Amino acid sequence: MRDLVCFSHLRWAFVLQRPQHLMARAARNRRVWFVEEPVPGPRPLLRCRVTPEGVHVCVPEVPAGLGIDGAETVVTGLVADLARAEGLRGAAAWLYTPMMLPFAEALDPSLVVYDCMDELAAFRAAPPEILYRERALFARADLVFVGGPSLWEAKRGAHAHVHLFRSSVDVSHFRVARSGPPEPATLAPLRRPRLGWVGVIDERMDLDLLGQVAKLRPDWEWPLIGPVVKIDAGSVPQAPNVHLLGSREYRELPAYLAHFDVAIMPFARNDATRFISPTKTPEYLAAGLPVVSTAVRDVVQDYADRGLVHIATDAAGFVAACERALTERHDPARQHKVDAVLAESSWDDTWTRMDRLIETAELRTLVRSAK
Repeated sequence: MRDLVCFSHLRWAFVLQRPQHLMARAARNRRVWFVEEPVPGPRPLLRCRVTPEGVHVCVPEVPAGLGIDGAETVVTGLVADLARAEGLRGAAAWLYTPMMLPFAEALDPSLVVYDCMDELAAFRAAPPEILYRERALFARADLVFVGGPSLWEAKRGAHAHVHLFRSSVDVSHFRVARSGPPEPATLAPLRRPRLGWVGVIDERMDLDLLGQVAKLRPDWEWPLIGPVVKIDAGSVPQAPNVHLLGSREYRELPAYLAHFDVAIMPFARNDATRFISPTKTPEYLAAGLPVVSTAVRDVVQDYADRGLVHIATDAAGFVAACERALTERHDPARQHKVDAVLAESSWDDTWTRMDRLIETAELRTLVRSAK
């Protein structure tokens, strides 16, 4: 198995998402490095550590004042030094953002994989050159994976080998919520019902909608678990029944979900959510929770159309959907249907199928190089 070097805009220690799930599984049978975006430091340095899963996480440190081009040159040099020191020349490069393509090229990679999990160009403060970089990455990539059907529709014409891999789930991890783990102390003071969110709180959340539904049902509690990024925390509704509880470790999440009554996904309808396929959807369902969401296209197509998620388009509709969901909290027939759908996808299965495609792509590159 070839070594694999992953270049990610999401940090390993941030919210556990698709990159961590996949790279941890890749590390079971190959050496894996995970290179993050640079942070300020007194001198150029690639600071690396090894995770319990065996992934080498590397954070480039770059002196301030170099500018974007200067910082890029420094990081490219640090990656080239890593490649020489660890024998990574010719490794497979795996990218989550087109902006890190120059770093990947420092490996002289034998294979380039683009795992496109989001339309990053639509996110707040996206660099203007990201679209140009993505075109270059499509031209360079041997394989392209995408994280949802909407994104697949948007990207499938850009490359000859674009493959859809929906958000997967570690069912056994979240199923713990169904066994009644002890209630976390931060939830204990909250009344019932609790209609909660777990995940990043940013421009993709419809905070106005959340404020309206909290006002419509002041007797319901709305706990929010996760970091606030790219937006002012003060923009989160300041209501007595809205509770910003901060981040929690992945291992803690089942205990919190066990003591929610409904899981919510009040996503905004904007450019940043047009192509999202939220990982939290199958996680909520695996935990045994009924789910209420706004009309995100992939959620509607993959879950609502199967009768697994309630959809609402405004505050009154969201409250009404939550009322229906509350009647399903302990419905065994509903959970049986959910489990049948979740059995179709796991992170282990997703990685296995991706790995097979990588092996096929590696054979194609060998054939090309032999000609």
